[in-house]
Parts: sequence; C-alpha cells; structure tokens
Amino acid sequence: MKRLLITGANRGLGAVCRERLSHLAETIRISARKSLDPVLPHEEVVLGDLSDQDAVEEMVKGCDGIVHMGGQSVEATWDTIRASNIDGMYHLYEAARKHGQPRIIFASSNHAIGFYKQSERIDANVPTRPDSLYGVSKVFGEAIARMYYDKFGIETATIRIGSCFPEPVDHRMLSTWISYDDFIRLIERIFAVPRLGCPIIYGASANQATWWDNRETAYIGWQPEDSSEIFREQLDARMSPPPADDPRAL
Repeated sequence: MKRLLITGANRGLGAVCRERLSHLAETIRISARKSLDPVLPHEEVVLGDLSDQDAVEEMVKGCDGIVHMGGQSVEATWDTIRASNIDGMYHLYEAARKHGQPRIIFASSNHAIGFYKQSERIDANVPTRPDSLYGVSKVFGEAIARMYYDKFGIETATIRIGSCFPEPVDHRMLSTWISYDDFIRLIERIFAVPRLGCPIIYGASANQATWWDNRETAYIGWQPEDSSEIFREQLDARMSPPPADDPRAL
C-alpha cells in the first residue's frame, strides 16, 4: 500500500499496530486525539476526534487501507460511547466512501456476543448478544460495515477481539487470549487476500479451550500459531481456578 491509516495509534492495540505494521505501506498515517511523539520518517500524524466529521475526512483522505483501533475501548456513559463508536463509525465510513473506498479492519469485540454461554460454540452467523453499551456500539459498527459493503462495496474485516495482551491474566483469558503475533499475522492476511468481502473473524489464538469457530473465514488463510496453554500452570499457581459457574471460568 501507499498509505495505511491506523486510528487510535497512541494506546493499546493501536500502539502495537503502529509499531509492527510499518512494512505494510510506504507511509503509515497515525491518528489520535493527542500528540504522538516521536514521529518516525515513514509516519505522518493527523490529530482529531472521531466525533468531528471534518477531522475524520482528513484522516481518511489518500489512504489505501485503514486499521480502525480508535474509539471508546471500554464501557462508559452513553454520551461518550455514542460520540466515538456510533458517530465516529459513521464518519469513518462516509469518509471511506468519498475517498477511494479503502479496505478496512474494524476492531470489534467479544462484547458484541458476550451473553452467550461458555458451553456454546458459536460462529460468525449467530445473532449478536451484546453484554454492555460498549458491546451495543460494536454491534452498530458491525452493521455499518456490512451496510457499506453491501451498498457501496467497501470491504471490511470485522475482528471480534477476545483478549489481546502479552499473556492471559486470568483463567477466562485461556479461552479468549490472542497473542500480539497472531493478531499482526491476521492483519497481514486480511490485506493480502485478493477478495475480502465483509467477514466477521473471532480474534483468538489456537487455544486449547475455545468458544469460537472461524470456519466461515478459512478462505483468508489465517492460522493462529500461539496458544494460551503455556500459561495455564503459572495461572494455577498464582490464583485458584474459579468455580465452573463463574463467568471468569473456562
């Protein structure tokens, strides 16, 4: 690509993407609300808020691809969630429609399907069951992505991210964990596949315990290589496994 936009590049997974995706484009455009220093030679910075439609237009203009990690990342008041995750998603897709229809990766969340039981194995075709206002906003984002694909042809990979951290911090994450390496490999495959469409992908590594089925997106060619199982013994030593009926259990 000539130019890849990474939103929310100042924190969390956005910062990981900024650090590890520089090989995907000649220029990495990074956006955030606040200053991002230092700026490397291959980077350009666009400051702005997702709730500001004009600012989002400037973010998207001239980009071949977008990795959308920006927005409100945890539960908050409705006003906060609406500004970033509802209005912001609309602004992003309208800008993409006007400016070349770049391929988009949308960071959705397991909170979009958070009220399924752990005894159920689910795929991309199940109805959404959000567990919070934050989860509702991710369902909205998935719907926006689908509509802009069906109506305008903008390809989006929606990743329902489980728990992307250096390692699992509790027993529930033995099922939901995705390593940074597997996450970056997934992004690489999404931009490499000739025809993407608008798939929903569960973002989890090759964990022994899992609730999610990615058979619908096998055509992307992503094969997670890491597993949370190597952390089970140290987790058991650090904390007692929760009861089977606890939401934090496997």
